[in-house]
Amino acid sequence: MKNARQLNFANQKDQTITSINRLLMDHLFSSQLYQKIAQNAAHIDHEGCFPEQEFKLIAEAGLLEIVLPSHSLDFSQRKNHGLLMLLKAIGKASLPVGRIYEGHINALYLIYLFGKTEQKQRWFADVILGKKMFSVWNTQDMEGVRIYDLGNGKYRLQGCKTFCSGASRIARPLVTGELVSARKKGWQMVIIPTEKVKEIKMDNSFWKPLGMRASASFRMDFSGIEISENDLLGLPDAYYQQPHFSGGALRFAAVQLGGAEALLDETHKFLRGLKRTDDPFQRARIAEIAYLTETGNLWIKQAGLKTDDSTENPEAIAQLLAYVNMTRTMVEEICLRSMQLAERSVGARGLMRPNPMERIHRDLTTYLRQPAPDATLTAIGEYVLKQESTTGIWDSLSKKSS
Repeated sequence: MKNARQLNFANQKDQTITSINRLLMDHLFSSQLYQKIAQNAAHIDHEGCFPEQEFKLIAEAGLLEIVLPSHSLDFSQRKNHGLLMLLKAIGKASLPVGRIYEGHINALYLIYLFGKTEQKQRWFADVILGKKMFSVWNTQDMEGVRIYDLGNGKYRLQGCKTFCSGASRIARPLVTGELVSARKKGWQMVIIPTEKVKEIKMDNSFWKPLGMRASASFRMDFSGIEISENDLLGLPDAYYQQPHFSGGALRFAAVQLGGAEALLDETHKFLRGLKRTDDPFQRARIAEIAYLTETGNLWIKQAGLKTDDSTENPEAIAQLLAYVNMTRTMVEEICLRSMQLAERSVGARGLMRPNPMERIHRDLTTYLRQPAPDATLTAIGEYVLKQESTTGIWDSLSKKSS
């Protein structure tokens, strides 16, 4: 039996979710933001394009700063479920837009976690007043990036990153690199004030992807860029601090699930348009896509709530990371199966331009290729096998101890 305190807490959660859903309706649907992004998705589907109009609309809707202090999805208020639903909605409208927006949110979260008070004030003002976009660029190219300590609070970067989503449109890229210093060493985060340094060299020649063309994920060369001590974020190796590092997979999984929901919408429209709704095989396929996407929603919701409830207890962190890994893996499988079913439903004619299915299929295929899927799966198994019993294995640790 639940006691009164537990019931009250559960009611508060339900009320929070309801208010978050209302918030999303206000931000996305009454303003027609989602529809405008979706309608323009085909026009930006080419290499070298950046969704300028989309991010102008996102900025005007107040979504660049929505996670900052005193805003609707303030990180400190632990509203991960609402944030995940927002990311999913934008991903449903356009996966490239969702990818770039998720990178912006990721950077702001790292600032929230590791920034000094002065840094938070400065960088958050860049978002609120300057409407500047942030992103996280961590993928190494060749030997990657090194950050050399020049002394007197000055540092020089050397080397390149690749898959830098947003490329030159990102005014505040968060870049990681090996810190080379006599005073401290490790994997250091820096945020580059692009207007105060020499131009970062951009190479878009390799960016010829199957999908996600408009994410503008180019190669960026930071060689010779000089920054100050105030541009360093957190201590060395803070970037890999758990559960924040692996837990971030929830955000890109939410965007990906938006792609699966877009497939459901387009398959539904296609079949109704052709009056194929009486075909029992089509009914079976659309039913499976429907319950798969709803399964994804349940995983995302539960993972978001578990993230909000998480503590710094090592056992709680291990449990949360295993659950996040399961969610990420399940969303990938949901997307892959939904793609397969949608393909069979619409046939060849549904996979030709200008049908949106063709573009969504390419974008989702590319975006699903995230790092270390096999290691993610085996990490889940490792956690499960370390437990003395699987009974109640995913119950929160606070419930187990009560």
